This record gives sequence, C-alpha cells and structure tokens, in this order.
Amino acid sequence: MLMTPSSNADWPPSPGYWPSSKFRTMNFYKGFRNLWGPQHQRIQQNALTIWLDRTSGSGFKSVRPFRSGYFGASIKLQPGYTAGVITAFYLSNNEAHPGFHDEVDIEFLGTTFGKPYTLQTNVYIRGSGDGKIIGREMKFHLWFDPTKDFHHYAILWTPKEIIFFVDDVPIRRYPRKSAETFPMRPMWLYGSIWDASSWATEDGKYKADYRYQPFVARYTNFKASGCTAFAPRWCHAVSGSPYRSGGLSREQYSAMRWVQRYHMVYNYCQDSKRDHRLTPECWS
Repeated sequence: MLMTPSSNADWPPSPGYWPSSKFRTMNFYKGFRNLWGPQHQRIQQNALTIWLDRTSGSGFKSVRPFRSGYFGASIKLQPGYTAGVITAFYLSNNEAHPGFHDEVDIEFLGTTFGKPYTLQTNVYIRGSGDGKIIGREMKFHLWFDPTKDFHHYAILWTPKEIIFFVDDVPIRRYPRKSAETFPMRPMWLYGSIWDASSWATEDGKYKADYRYQPFVARYTNFKASGCTAFAPRWCHAVSGSPYRSGGLSREQYSAMRWVQRYHMVYNYCQDSKRDHRLTPECWS
C-alpha cells in the first residue's frame, strides 16, 4: 500500500526546537570502530566515506552499547542510479541476541533515475532472522534532495518513546504502549551501505547495477549521547523536546503532522494486507 505525497507545501513549519544543537559532536575514532569492509571506508576531517562495489560494502559500530539516548549523523547520499542499495543508520543488538534481536532503523532505499530516495523508518522488537520479523515501517519521500548536501538524521530512544528526526523536524513518534511492542534491551549504534537488491527498490523490481559502482555514502557530525548500558541506574534519559520529561511540543507535533500529511508514502498501521493482530500498538 503506497500513499501519494502531496505537493501542496514545500517546507515543514518550524519545530521551534533543535535537539541536534543540544548534543556534542563525537570524534568518529573515539566513538566507533569498523565492523566490516575496512577497505571500503575512509575518514577525512571527521567525515566518513563508505562505499559499495561488486566486491563488498562497509559498516561501522559504536564502541559502547546504550540503553537510551540521542543518536544522529549528517548524511549525504549518492545521486543517479542506486537501486538495490541501502544506506543505513540504526540501533541494534543483533550481535548480542542473534535471531531474537531489537532494532530501530533509518534506511535510505536506493532508487532509479528521476525518482526520489525513500527514507524508511522501522522498529523491530525481539525479531528473528528467519523471515518472521514483524516490521513496523513508515516510509517518506523527503522535502529536499538528500544527494545535494548533508542533512541531519537522528533517532531519540528513551524508555517511553522513539522519535525519528530529519534536520530536527520530528517525522515519526513511536510511543511505548506495552513491554511486548517496545525495545528495552541495550543496543549499539551502526551505519552501513550494502546490497539489498531482493527488496530495497520497489520490492526488488530494480536491482543493484554495478555498472554505476561505487555507490558512496558520506557521514559526518556524529552524535551519540545518553545512558550507556553501564551507566548508573539514576542516569536520566535525554529529551528531544523542550520538556525534560520527553514527548513533543505543540510546534513539534505540528511539524510532524505536516511531514506525515505531505511526505509519508507508507504506514504499516494503514496497510490492509498486514495482520494487525501482530501489531497491537496500531490500535491501542
């Protein structure tokens, strides 16, 4: 089920609050390590370039696990034909809990000439790797061209909510409604570029075409602030709003509603083909 984004408005209203300005930029080498594809990874002046070609992609991982926090990076994507290619920035504990892990995703789904990237947000709770993962996808076409410049993408994860931000504009809020539908175990922060031709672009219709290699993604302005898995119990979760208790302000809600009205192209809760007994948070 795909929605058609409206073109009635060009730019979101001001959210009135800019959480990215509240957290210090992290040196890549102090906060992360290479996870795979080291020969496809280069760092210059705290800007990381990773790329995919016929031989390999690349990925990186935070040194520390977190139990809550604000996680962001400024990312610039490759123009042109990028079908089948995923550029990702996400939280996961799949290495600690293989086959039974939690995950919170920002994924850029590659595209064909003349079509926009799709930004996919997703939340997994105790998912398995055997095809039984219950995805909670919301997809967007952005109100700008993400290949022209760097833009800041972020995940706020607290014991009460998950909020996805694009340039400090909240695009999705996923509140905790039950322990069964919310990730609570510590997670690491990851980034990667890889070949997902089987599903990434129009459900696998278009595949990665290595005549256009290398496929390049650039990351900078890394932020990872919050409670690590080893922090004392009194460590207070950070907020993405003017309120220390979390949530969103009225202006932030207004900006989020604008994005979802004009730029959301898929919402799993509105997909009639899904078995919503498996996603009770849609209706509770």
